[in-house]
Amino acid sequence: MSSYDDDTLPLQPPIRLPAATTLASAVRSAPSFEEVSEQAGELKPDAEDSDVLGFWAAHCRERLAGDEGLLLELIRLFLSREPAASAPSATLTGLGLVRQEEPYTLSWLGLWVARQIIAETTGQEIPVMGSLAEADAAALLHGLRSYPEAERTEELAGWLKGRGQADAAAEIASALGTVSPLARAVGVEVLSTALGDEGRLALTRLLDQPKLGAVIAARTGRDNRRPAPEEMSWVLVDMAAALLEFGGEIREVIESISMGMDADEQAGTIAILAFCDHPWTGRVLQVLIDHHPDEKVVSAARKALRRLRGLADVRL
Repeated sequence: MSSYDDDTLPLQPPIRLPAATTLASAVRSAPSFEEVSEQAGELKPDAEDSDVLGFWAAHCRERLAGDEGLLLELIRLFLSREPAASAPSATLTGLGLVRQEEPYTLSWLGLWVARQIIAETTGQEIPVMGSLAEADAAALLHGLRSYPEAERTEELAGWLKGRGQADAAAEIASALGTVSPLARAVGVEVLSTALGDEGRLALTRLLDQPKLGAVIAARTGRDNRRPAPEEMSWVLVDMAAALLEFGGEIREVIESISMGMDADEQAGTIAILAFCDHPWTGRVLQVLIDHHPDEKVVSAARKALRRLRGLADVRL
């Protein structure tokens, strides 16, 4: 997602889905499947599971796109992960997306369809438990960004199967400099808490690297690695950007930058961001411009953003 305002959808936790065979069987059992498939005339009663799933996904998207109320009902059930207070619409139960009896929760099909719709409308790919086992380290860290602790431990255990702990730590460490701020924060946490001595050693080996080493030291509390003056702004932006990426409260982002400083001190610190080459600097400054309560800080952020863009043009 490219905007970071109050309407941004926070990163959603992973869902659990059965195998395609089970999903296809659920489609065939949906109350309206036979009628819809006969009217469409696109499927053979012996169609492959993949054809059945593709047909039903397209039909559900088309049906929901024509009724905003139905679409919102489905999305609310997905986002809340709680049962509906009253019986859902007959259309959603007919499509097999919601249980027809209490508790009125999304079915496997409902989770599956809602996940696709959210990806198409927001760009957010909600992870499926177990789907990261064969991913490379960068994709693993990207996927783990929204995992609660228990699910993260489970997904990581699947990824570690067949990998030696030292090799796994080295692979994750090598990805830290290339991934997004939140994925980097996840990687640092995984290495420092989940991969034992090998993980912590892999982090230690990165401490001397410019910028990345300073971020690692800040996130792991290593006082023996002080950031150089030119690294301070990079660390500040990286930490604020991780909060932005998660889609949390804007207030938390502003507090992470203020670090207890008064408005004058904040304005002075923000002025330095004009020279920061972190790829998220512009977005962090824009959040301050749009949401910071102190006009002095807002003014400093505007000036820093103008200078940042001017310097970018010079570099080009």
